[in-house]
Amino acid sequence: MTEIEPKKSISIKKSKKVKKVTIDETLTSFDDGRGGKVTITQVKSYGPEDGPIITEINDMNGDINDELIFSGEYTKAMAKDWHSGHFCCWQCDGSLTGLRYVLREEHPFCVKCFEQIHANVCEECTKPIGIDTRDLAYKEKHWHETCFLCHTCKKSLVDQMFGSKTERIYCADCYDVEFASHCDGCGEIFKAGTKKMEYKGKQWHETCFTCFKCQAPIGNKTFIPRENDIFCTDCFETKYATRCIKCSEVISNGGLTYKGEPWHKECFACTACGTALAGVKFSVREDKPYCQTCYGDLYAPKCCGCLKPIVAKGVGGTKFITFEDRHWHDDCFLCTGCQTPLATKGFITDGPDVLCAECAKSKLQISGH
Repeated sequence: MTEIEPKKSISIKKSKKVKKVTIDETLTSFDDGRGGKVTITQVKSYGPEDGPIITEINDMNGDINDELIFSGEYTKAMAKDWHSGHFCCWQCDGSLTGLRYVLREEHPFCVKCFEQIHANVCEECTKPIGIDTRDLAYKEKHWHETCFLCHTCKKSLVDQMFGSKTERIYCADCYDVEFASHCDGCGEIFKAGTKKMEYKGKQWHETCFTCFKCQAPIGNKTFIPRENDIFCTDCFETKYATRCIKCSEVISNGGLTYKGEPWHKECFACTACGTALAGVKFSVREDKPYCQTCYGDLYAPKCCGCLKPIVAKGVGGTKFITFEDRHWHDDCFLCTGCQTPLATKGFITDGPDVLCAECAKSKLQISGH
């Protein structure tokens, strides 16, 4: 809504015509709305009783006239002296002595010429706005005081709040009815000065922007959208938030999923020692995660070669050999006699020993003797 500051009305009095010399007196001045300065002046007259006047006389072209007048009537106006017949309207040359005139850009105009040529035109009735009429201006447009009306209901907008749309002006009520946006909560309009909450193309009164579940006003607090509804953080967490399978608390950010179940990163830890397993390799026994150290100590088979646990390493896991309840790392499965790798070869066991074919043959031959 907009509040206009209309120009002050101009009070102009008709001068009293007196014999002999006349002198002007400025009544008021104002901007004409087009960058020009307008001064309205009345002319007063003085007679011989005020003393003899001997002066140079000006004409309307601003030149000094060589002719001096020692007697008779002449006019003093605009801080200059004029023959009475020379002080005329700039447009029609009509004498201004004893009359009101309007000064625009240092040129005097009679009231009639000024209103015809320079007066602002009323936006409503298209008639000139005379100097005796109050001129109301808004955005380089002008109205008579009686023409400054709401486009819809014709109510006077003088000294009232109003709105402007598509080159027309409206009172506050009509503007709201025709142009104001509506709240997506209650459907009512947003009156001028009302605080508006906006989100994804929708808008609400501040009191209508509430949590879908608890109806508490959200205001400037954090909220979470879900489908077409808005929730405060507490209600959203209660109704929709993902909860950790271990501690049952809400996972507000981060977290991980294992076998379709959500976990806090800090909750996904080794079952035995509690070391966090997020981002590291781990082993599982009976659906429980273990770090590799604890899994090896508790459950992993021991290598008969190096006596260390056989646990998965790297992306492809760990290769190992199993034979008759005995286990070896792939690179620990060696011939007991010559230490030849046996992972891809045939072998023969002799008690606790594992022998390649050559070592086994040699051992048999020695045994035969």
